[in-house]
Amino acid sequence: MKRCLFDLHARDTVMILGDVTKIMGIVNASPDSFSGDGKSNTAACLRHARKLVREGADILDIGGESTRPGALGMKPQEEIRRIIPVIKVLARTIKIPISADTSKLDVARSALDAGASIINNVSGLHMATSFLKMVRNYRAAIIIMHRRGTPATMHKYAHYKNVLKEVIEELRMAVEKCLEIGINKNRIIVDSGIGFSKSAGQNLILLNGLNRLNILHYPILLGTSRKSFIGEILQKPAGERLMGTAATVAAGVMQGAHIVRVHDVKQIKETLKVTDAILNADT
Repeated sequence: MKRCLFDLHARDTVMILGDVTKIMGIVNASPDSFSGDGKSNTAACLRHARKLVREGADILDIGGESTRPGALGMKPQEEIRRIIPVIKVLARTIKIPISADTSKLDVARSALDAGASIINNVSGLHMATSFLKMVRNYRAAIIIMHRRGTPATMHKYAHYKNVLKEVIEELRMAVEKCLEIGINKNRIIVDSGIGFSKSAGQNLILLNGLNRLNILHYPILLGTSRKSFIGEILQKPAGERLMGTAATVAAGVMQGAHIVRVHDVKQIKETLKVTDAILNADT
């Protein structure tokens, strides 16, 4: 199945999505990250970020707050302390777009002032109007991820009659909210929220039917890297889920994903090189 092509505008950057899969490399400035790769200081984050760039990341996603199930959150000041020094240095020294993984207005604004061009908001329908107006005013791109509840409560909301249909409808509502605020259509990416307020089985259904998100007519981001549903299948801890992650990435790309958000850029880049070759083969 050929992917739809999109021009993604992120402030002054334009990225073509759909010809080959783009890789968003994860930089966790959060020591309590579920994946075990959290960095405790700016220098460690910068070393890791530069490594991901060398390995072929097309975007870097910098986050300072864990959103693992049960996480209680933190004050904006602490999140700013963790990620803004990293973004400032990277914005001066690398050429690829920088995304800030946050749902807090003050953190997002500080990240954009520091040089980020994409905001990765994991709060779904809970996005505040003031937050969206700020994104609009900066002409930033926004990733809208589906989630119910908060990281601390989302396990209570994994109840769906039809998970695909309901996720698509709730994403549609979130997109419409962005459009009403004045965010341009070419600055929006959607994410089905694998692992957020979904059971392991529901995650598999979403992954298997990811192409259904094409009805929204926006580029699709897939975030499956090292997540617990892979661990349930393989019976392996987060640090040993690379091959399972690669399988989900290949499946998601064949189902239309434009961007994959991953920890292991080097290995996943090889997975994508083969998957894209299959996807783009003339038939």
